[in-house]
Amino acid sequence: MVNPKPSCRPTISYRPIQPSDLEILEQIHADLFPIRYEAEFFQNVVNGHDIVSWAAVDRSRPNGQSDELIGFVTARIVLAKESEIGDLLSYEPSKSDQTLIYILTLGVVESFRNLGIASALIREVIKYASSIPTCRGIYLHVISYNNAAIHLYKKMSFMCVRRLQGFYLINGQHYDSYLFVYYVNGGRSPCSPLELVTGTLNLMRNGLKSVFARLRKKEDRKVSKWGKCKETHCLISTTQSRRNLTTECTGYECV
Repeated sequence: MVNPKPSCRPTISYRPIQPSDLEILEQIHADLFPIRYEAEFFQNVVNGHDIVSWAAVDRSRPNGQSDELIGFVTARIVLAKESEIGDLLSYEPSKSDQTLIYILTLGVVESFRNLGIASALIREVIKYASSIPTCRGIYLHVISYNNAAIHLYKKMSFMCVRRLQGFYLINGQHYDSYLFVYYVNGGRSPCSPLELVTGTLNLMRNGLKSVFARLRKKEDRKVSKWGKCKETHCLISTTQSRRNLTTECTGYECV
């Protein structure tokens, strides 16, 4: 069992998940998540089949438990062009080898929470992703009511980029999901803050130029309709009616 609280300050270390972790890994997933994972998923995790993973263990635990899982994170490498956040990533389509890391599951047993273990596991994923030259980011889903996880990812500088309506179906009920992204190795959103400011300024400048050009053109036309009095050299209107000058304002939105 992994529930009893540690009697002293734990000595946490991190290592890859291995086949001997299978039983405890299944148990912790069942305890922590409302979603049930298939046996194939756990086999892929412990054997490293298309999944990378890290385990947290407490080396100070007695009775042969010093290498027993108390926390974990599992993740998968996916091609950026085939991911669901392709529209949220600025990359060259010609570079087909660019990748992302998708975090599948992250958990810490209750008695070992608030010790920074989850943050450390996320840092392991960030370090791993940063070591892959073709990797541009890390992304994941969080169920909308998991406030602790939402706070954790925001604290770790993940960006909440999308809310997905009815993403999860649990016990016959739909729940929304938040999509979080953390960019690495120069990866970024298509519209970075600098680009957003620059683009807005350019649009404003071009819009003002267009308005002034219209005003100048209409004023030129207006002057041409006036006749010049030879005696007084004053301008006299050749038309009895005056037109109201109106301009159209076009709005721009960057999402």
